[in-house]
Amino acid sequence: MFSRLWKWFFSPTSRYGWGLILVIGGVGGAFALGGFDTLMEQTNTIGFCVSCHEMSQTVYPEYKKSPHYKNAAGVRAKCSDCHVPKQWWPKVIRKIEASNEVFHKLTGTIDTPQKFEAKRLELAKIVWATMKSNDSRACRSCHSFKSMDFHKQNRRAARKMEAAMKEGKTCIDCHKGIAHHLPKGYKDDQG
Repeated sequence: MFSRLWKWFFSPTSRYGWGLILVIGGVGGAFALGGFDTLMEQTNTIGFCVSCHEMSQTVYPEYKKSPHYKNAAGVRAKCSDCHVPKQWWPKVIRKIEASNEVFHKLTGTIDTPQKFEAKRLELAKIVWATMKSNDSRACRSCHSFKSMDFHKQNRRAARKMEAAMKEGKTCIDCHKGIAHHLPKGYKDDQG
């Protein structure tokens, strides 16, 4: 059995052995996968995210005034830290979903800051629903109830965070508008 497999692996096709074909295919596939992943990472940079003027004139200036951009600890969360999952398959799925945003940019639906602002509430609701459905996974990569020292928080924040933890709330339930302004027309759905 083994000798037949060995013979097949090295037996020539019209020109090459199957082994060489499989090795070359495997190496080529690894390079292609690596190139794909590198390209995905390039689209995670702040420069890429704000390369269209709708972002550079709307959400980017807001983000630069947020604690996610500048804070006492000197820790900065970039766009992809909140909007793109770290795990490979969820990241690929998010990039596929982002092609819809590129489509709307190219078709003129959100190609000006004014058009972007007009759709901003709709876009924000999509992001919020995603964050709600995955228990604010992006937030939790930095923020965790278990890591919080409630005694070092101000009294109001500690009370609200402890209550949120007990009630099983997720970050986006209370923290909409933390890195970007709330869209015009937003009504707090918690009363």
